[in-house]
Amino acid sequence: MRIALLGYGRMGKAIEQIAINRGHEIVLKVDRKTKDYTFSNVDVAIDFSIPTTAYQNITDCINNNIPVVSGTTGWLEDYDKVVALCNEKKGAFIYGSNFSIGVNIFFELNAYLAKLMNGLSSYNVSMEEIHHTKKLDAPSGTAISLADGIIKNYDSKKSWVLESPAEEDIEITAKRIEDVPGTHTIFYKSEVDTLTISHEAHNRQGFALGAVLASEWLVGKTGVYTMKDVLNIK
Repeated sequence: MRIALLGYGRMGKAIEQIAINRGHEIVLKVDRKTKDYTFSNVDVAIDFSIPTTAYQNITDCINNNIPVVSGTTGWLEDYDKVVALCNEKKGAFIYGSNFSIGVNIFFELNAYLAKLMNGLSSYNVSMEEIHHTKKLDAPSGTAISLADGIIKNYDSKKSWVLESPAEEDIEITAKRIEDVPGTHTIFYKSEVDTLTISHEAHNRQGFALGAVLASEWLVGKTGVYTMKDVLNIK
C-alpha cells in the first residue's frame, strides 16, 4: 500500500517503521509545517495528528476518495458530521480511540465485567488513566471509550467526570507522567474488597501495528467501521 501519514510525531514515526517492515510505502508525511500537498498516488491515509486538525484531515481524505484511519482523540464533537460525509461520498473511514489489539480485547472485558457487576450496589466503579506528559487531551479517548462501555452495561452510572463525582458518575483520574505510553485501570471497590482490571502498554508498537492492520483491512471497502470490525469481534 501507498500510505499518507497525517501527523508525523512519535506515533507517526512508529507507524512508518511498522508499515515499511510490512512491505508498504510511505508516500506522504504531513506535520504542522506542511503547507500544500495532494493525495495523488495515495492508497490510504493514517491520521494521528492533533485535535484541532483531525477533522479537516479526515474530511480532506473522504472528499478526495482516500480511505482514512484516524486514531486522533479530542475531536469527536464532529464525529457525526464525518459519518454523514463518509456515507454521502461512499468513502471508507475507521476511527479508534485505541488501535492496540490488547486494548480492544480489554474494551470487551471491561463491558462484560460491567454486566457482571450491574446491580451489585455495594461496589462503586472508578477509573485511572496514565499517559505521557505530551498527551494533549484528558481524559484519554481510551478512558472515555472504557467509561462508555461501563455506562452501557451498569445501570447506576450515567456519565463520567474528572473530579467531584456525583453518585451516578464514574470518576476518572487522569495522570500525566513522563514516558508512559498508556495505562488504564478500572476499580470496583466495596467496603470488603476491590476488584481491578488493567491494561498497560509497554510501548507504542501495539498502537502502531493496529493502525496499520486497520489500514490494510479498510482498503477496497466503503463505509464507517471500528476495530471490532477489523478484529472480527462479535
